[in-house]
Amino acid sequence: MKCYVGIDLGSTTSKAVVMDAAGEVLGNGITNSRSNYDTATQVARLEAFISTRLTLLRRELCKIAELEDRVDDFLEALERNFRLELALEQLGELEGQCRKFADTPAVAAHNGHVRQSLDEVFDRLGGQIAKAYSPGTVRRSDFFRDIVGSEYMQLADEVAKDGGTPFDVLVNLYDKSIIQVENTPPGEGIENKFLSALDRVDTESLALPVDTDTIRAPIRTVLDIEFEERNAVGTGYGRVRLPFPKEQIRSEILCHGLGAHLMYPNTRTVLDIGGQDTKGIQVDENGIVDNFQMNDRCAAGCGRYLGYIADEMNVGLHELGPMAMQATKAVRINSTCTVFAGAELRDRLAMGEKRADVLAGLHRSIILRAMSIISRSGGIANEFTFTGGVAKNEAAVKELKILVRENYGDVTINIDPESIYTGALGAAEFARRAGEA
Repeated sequence: MKCYVGIDLGSTTSKAVVMDAAGEVLGNGITNSRSNYDTATQVARLEAFISTRLTLLRRELCKIAELEDRVDDFLEALERNFRLELALEQLGELEGQCRKFADTPAVAAHNGHVRQSLDEVFDRLGGQIAKAYSPGTVRRSDFFRDIVGSEYMQLADEVAKDGGTPFDVLVNLYDKSIIQVENTPPGEGIENKFLSALDRVDTESLALPVDTDTIRAPIRTVLDIEFEERNAVGTGYGRVRLPFPKEQIRSEILCHGLGAHLMYPNTRTVLDIGGQDTKGIQVDENGIVDNFQMNDRCAAGCGRYLGYIADEMNVGLHELGPMAMQATKAVRINSTCTVFAGAELRDRLAMGEKRADVLAGLHRSIILRAMSIISRSGGIANEFTFTGGVAKNEAAVKELKILVRENYGDVTINIDPESIYTGALGAAEFARRAGEA
């Protein structure tokens, strides 16, 4: 099958989109950027092709009349168990790395309990990971580090209290090992894990009107498809690390402008708040950039800033938005500088301000900074599209809608659930246009 790939290497996450020759998106993938962009590129691309196979499998399953409206239920169960297969494989790699580091003289000489403690931690950790992928469970993240990290720390703490290996020794083993695991691309046989996942699916509880063999046939059909990657274009913060010729690299400005146009053809203004920068972009009726403005060199008011605030408050990044939505007022924040954010945050809380109100003020200050960038790019004309990871933050979206209405009136604001892939989408379209020319 002929296809085209767009890759967006962001400062915090890397994304990939697979598109067919007609311009239809077949799949997308995302991963942590880590400190290794080469691995991030491989993983994001792999995830996009996994998503592509699921898209193609959906098409095949929809041809089976007996399945009717059960396709979504089955695919959810299949992908959930497929992800469990991948997580258990990575867990095995993590255990192997921990044991490898535990055998070094410095650790082995510490006491005779290190291996015994690791046995206990990983015996219990396998069950915890399986629970994370059980039906109905809502995971905080789909990234392996996020899923396994908190569980490992909790179990390590319990083992340490039982008098085995000190907690800091077990944490040190994990910290060194998780880096090795994350920087190792997935092994061979990814496609075959779909068949292993099928064996895990509880078809009886799904009450499928067909047997497993009937479903196995379309899965094999999809797995046998060979993808012919005709062209690829890269963009993003780490695009210089992509193994592409210079003509296959595009700026984030161009890719986000074109990607937003593909999502919403009437878009004329685009706001992208990424991990390291904020961009106000003006595009014409064809998605071609007319003008743009960016923030200064620092990451003030961007995703990294929010990440720092989350660390200061010892909460997950995804928790900031919901917490800010509980506010009764927005506390005035004087600076969005990441360096001074922690100090001002602590000062406000020490003065008795509620945490939710402080967070609401932080979100408002971020959007005020973004509105200034939009104004310098030419303001908001016609339809307005918000892209980037921060577009998933409900408190940021709330403040954006308020400020846009106050400054520009009743403007149509587009926020796609897949907005984080906007840059990769634009890159894929650039690849397709060059390949089909």
